[in-house]
Amino acid sequence: MPRVAVLAVALGLASVAHAQTPAPARSPRPLGRIPVLEYHLIADQDSRWGRSRDGLRRDLELLYERGYRPITVAQLSDGHIDVPAGMSPVVFTFDDASPGQFRYVERGGKLEIDPTSGVGIWLDFSKRHPDWPPRATFCLLPAANAGHAFFGDRGIDGQQTAWRFPKLKFLAEQGFELCAHTLWHANLSTLSDAGVQEQIARSLVAIDSAVPGYRVRTFALPLGIWPKNRELAHQGTWRDPKSGKTVAYRFDAILEVSGPPARSPRDPGFDALRLPRIQVVGDNLARELDRLDKDRYVSDGTRPGR
Repeated sequence: MPRVAVLAVALGLASVAHAQTPAPARSPRPLGRIPVLEYHLIADQDSRWGRSRDGLRRDLELLYERGYRPITVAQLSDGHIDVPAGMSPVVFTFDDASPGQFRYVERGGKLEIDPTSGVGIWLDFSKRHPDWPPRATFCLLPAANAGHAFFGDRGIDGQQTAWRFPKLKFLAEQGFELCAHTLWHANLSTLSDAGVQEQIARSLVAIDSAVPGYRVRTFALPLGIWPKNRELAHQGTWRDPKSGKTVAYRFDAILEVSGPPARSPRDPGFDALRLPRIQVVGDNLARELDRLDKDRYVSDGTRPGR
């Protein structure tokens, strides 16, 4: 297998670490709302479940110019709003682990991140805007079809099966969050209690195989549909019949599919186990931000945990 280049250094992230954040222009609003954005395919054109590459670039520019900075779902659930005073947090979530989100290309015997993939676009933006760190949440499918298996396998979209684990390791090392999304996007409402727990637990086993010891804290409901026993989306156990090992899980955050901007972690009504998301479709992001503008969370520069 070709060796993976030291991509963060190659992209120049370290060389721009000391750039200054613009001065804050907004008064603190710690009880304001926080947009949790939902993306799926990153492709040539916009579609119902796809965002064009140019559209993603525009989204990053729009949010940056409006004073938003990214945090992960885990940071949101902790109340760790790690953005400068006067800025507002935004949460990016990418569902289903398709190749367009994170694609490798091979050049001269080395693997490089495709600059037209979602991760490549993000890292290029971070290189030019060092106060936009690698903080997004990727909700993973280990065994789905059509290349939705840890960002591509079996030559689909040019992606090799052996490249899957290095992709997850890279994301975790950079500070992106790895999130569970079941094995193959199962409709949990159709499964028995045992089936629900198996789908979730086995997805965690697969993530642990790629990044040993990684604690998965967030779960995204496939299709936004809860299991009949809702508590099993939050916590449960599964016993591997082959090894006899019992796998237990307990998530700190659960992502739904659609809804309004999320409440602030400082709001008594905040519920990390029912986080609504805004699906980014067409040109709706600007309108959503316009509606949110007078009620957006604005950081006071402190980072209290919950």
